[in-house]
Amino acid sequence: MNSFAALHRAGDPLVLPNVWDVASARLLVEAGFPALGTTSLGVAATNGLPDGVGATEAESLALIRRLAALPVQLTADIETGSVAAAVAVAEAGAVGVNVEDALRPAAEHATLIRSVKREVPELFVNARTDTHWQRPGDLAEAISRVRCYADAGADGVFVPGLSEPADIAAVVAAVEVPVNILFLPDRHTVAALAELGVRRISTGSLLFRAALAAIVETATAVRDGHPIHPNLPPYAQVNAGSGLRPSA
Repeated sequence: MNSFAALHRAGDPLVLPNVWDVASARLLVEAGFPALGTTSLGVAATNGLPDGVGATEAESLALIRRLAALPVQLTADIETGSVAAAVAVAEAGAVGVNVEDALRPAAEHATLIRSVKREVPELFVNARTDTHWQRPGDLAEAISRVRCYADAGADGVFVPGLSEPADIAAVVAAVEVPVNILFLPDRHTVAALAELGVRRISTGSLLFRAALAAIVETATAVRDGHPIHPNLPPYAQVNAGSGLRPSA
């Protein structure tokens, strides 16, 4: 299996699906994806918890432990995170973490990155900045922050919400480490992001939200007598992984 870092290739970016349970992970492994991430929204929502407030550390760790039995490389979304959380998911089988700054002072996030790399130097730290997430973007701040995080030892940087090609190209040019972009269906294609130099493309909560839409669409189709989507995975395929157990 190629190392996780080696999957971040210029011109051939890592397309990283984000999962929330064993079933979603298993089907994506069967579809040929070499690496998977977790989605904090998916993990939170399936457990009836809020996202983005550090409420799912135990649930995320438990998920990584279950997924570690699969033949795939795993990276965990630990939200704003901590050294202890990073160490725990690494011990559970993750080869990477995604850790977000939530727009706290860049120096604080850089200190966390250094501490994580000191404790688990082999762990791929993807340092996320929220300069463009759920607010108007600030490109200068994004560039300043990703440079700070790269200098602190981050193995990759992540700017979710970044959508303009010129802005993406500017962030790619600002750092030597791989740049991760959140896939936006109405703004991005993998080919276009690859041309801009992006080396990792995450789906974030997209797959989870699409699954929720499919649940409602299928249930209402049954109720209203409409056709059901023809490409459902068969029962036997889904049930085949029911005996999956966490790794020791």
